[in-house]
Amino acid sequence: MKVCIYGAGAIGGWIGAKLAQVGCELDVVARGATLEALKRDGLTLVSGDKRVTVPVNASDDPAALGVQQLVIVAVKAPALPAVAERIAPLLGPDTIVLTAMNGVPWWFLQGGFGGPVAGAQLQAVDPGGKIDAGIPAKHVVGCVVHCSCSLDAPGVVRHHFGNGLIIGEPSGESTSRVQALGELLARAGIDTRISPQIQKDVWYKLWGNMTVNPISMLTGATTDLILNDDLVRGLISTIMLEAKDIGARIGVPIAESPEDRHVVTRKLGAFKTSMLQDVEASRAVELDALVSAVRELGQLAGVQTPFTDALLGLARLRARQLGLY
Repeated sequence: MKVCIYGAGAIGGWIGAKLAQVGCELDVVARGATLEALKRDGLTLVSGDKRVTVPVNASDDPAALGVQQLVIVAVKAPALPAVAERIAPLLGPDTIVLTAMNGVPWWFLQGGFGGPVAGAQLQAVDPGGKIDAGIPAKHVVGCVVHCSCSLDAPGVVRHHFGNGLIIGEPSGESTSRVQALGELLARAGIDTRISPQIQKDVWYKLWGNMTVNPISMLTGATTDLILNDDLVRGLISTIMLEAKDIGARIGVPIAESPEDRHVVTRKLGAFKTSMLQDVEASRAVELDALVSAVRELGQLAGVQTPFTDALLGLARLRARQLGLY
């Protein structure tokens, strides 16, 4: 299979290296130091004591790479509009676009999902519908990542823990293409599950990180310290209850309590969230996909979200002061 990774960061690099090891022809859209490193040294995946380097065809011009069978978009949400503008040369009639990203995606309310708000365009993540126009819905297969990776250097990915992908059609259908994609990813050694409702998996992951991420940005604290503070944990639980109410209205109910979810997060130990890492690296933060979209969904579904609004306001103000939003 001809596969292109658009966004050769930690997660994109992990998936790409895995697929290349089972015979996929790997192209990468990259730029700057990453492009130079990939052209010179290939793509390297480090996992424990194992180090594997695979060849790639890298370019900063999607037109130079041509039509793909599979495009894996693994960029931070703020970078997605630019991807949508340039992705067209990679897309043929049957190209799959797998979106390995955090937060609420632009396609969230497509495919008949969303109950009373189905089909609505989320301005928080796709103002004006430019992403939807650049990456038509027919190409999209949703994806939720359960894996921790980082970059040792441009083109060198280190895998820490987790090895899971959940994939699914936005429509919930069990199509032949999603079945084939699941088999390919499993063959590459990735624990892959096909979801009958990928929006539910997106929402559940978001339920755990829509609070801890911005709070880590505001405080500089790791997740263990955040959850060990009774008052902060209480605020997090209150915000999660607002999101839980929204989920129930749009068709993704959550049976657990916030405290149940905190137990899961605690098992990950003391770690820096992706948003805190972005702040420390002076990268744009994913506030809109993680928090603004939840507020907008609440407005659409008729759910009041005063605590979500307050967290968004504080985090947005901090990010703007840092020049990262």
